[in-house]
Amino acid sequence: MDYLLQYGLFLAKAITFVITIVAILIAIIALTSKQKAKKGELEITDLSEQINDTKKSISEQLLTSAQLKAKQKEDKKALKIKQKEEKKSAGKASQPESSPQLYVVDFKGSIDAKEVASLREEVTAIISVASEKDEVFVRLESGGGMVHGYGLAASQLQRLKDKNIPLTISVDKVAASGGYMMACVADKVIAAPFSIIGSIGVIAQIPNFNKLLKKHDVEFEQLTAGQYKRTLTMFGENDDLGREKFKQELEETHQLFKHFVSEHRPQLNIDKIATGEHWYGSQALDLELVDKIQTSDDYLLEQLDSRHIVQVRYQKSKKLAEKIGKSVASSVESSFLTIMQTNVSRMFK
Repeated sequence: MDYLLQYGLFLAKAITFVITIVAILIAIIALTSKQKAKKGELEITDLSEQINDTKKSISEQLLTSAQLKAKQKEDKKALKIKQKEEKKSAGKASQPESSPQLYVVDFKGSIDAKEVASLREEVTAIISVASEKDEVFVRLESGGGMVHGYGLAASQLQRLKDKNIPLTISVDKVAASGGYMMACVADKVIAAPFSIIGSIGVIAQIPNFNKLLKKHDVEFEQLTAGQYKRTLTMFGENDDLGREKFKQELEETHQLFKHFVSEHRPQLNIDKIATGEHWYGSQALDLELVDKIQTSDDYLLEQLDSRHIVQVRYQKSKKLAEKIGKSVASSVESSFLTIMQTNVSRMFK
């Protein structure tokens, strides 16, 4: 009898285990299917509400019990009046005009400007609903990178200008090279005092391993059709003709960069500032690379009473493997930091 009971318990556990595994597999398949159908999603965050909630929370902490009670009573009364007015206006043919919107977009650019994929979705979404009375505020951070990538990023911002939607760009840390190419498109550029601005120049670096290959008796062959199909190479022997052509191409790119900046900020002395140098925010203001010294936080607080502030962010969907990998990496990093902190605390006791 005991044998049958133990066998029944074993069978029940085995069935439960199998059902659990099947359920997990079904969940994984369902999640993968959704990811294939959905590349990403747009996230809208009400920053006005967040800031006002923070202000309210802090102010209430500073009040006495009697003051807090009186304030809550006053807020309740004000809410009733507001609801009554909204109810009255709802029955009228003409609705009261809503507050202008301030759309906040973050762009933290990498060397290849891959973030432009999200930027184009955000700009498209804003253009579909925004009007000329609204404004777009871009918090930009980039040290530049690939010419074609940042050229496309600047073109995405130009789409807003083409629709006559006011554009302000804020630089809290850095907008250099391709980053400044994006910034100069704006109607207004604000910058923190020690942010890095400028670097209007072009650079290209390429290592050459030809001598190393020769030393080890390794032959390298490269066949091209067209005199300048390849000017400089990493493994072949470069000549002066190829170098001159490469320099010419860099100079042409620099001239296009200068023309682009001049077109968007004609007040600049382009020959003075397009030397590849960079400046801090306060210096950039004197050179008219930026229009005002101010942080992005101060600008948002300044706009709080006159505009409804919302953040627009396009979040690309991550594959299951990426999510698991990120989760594992975060766990390892957290464990490593915990061990380090424990050891350090022991050392200083």
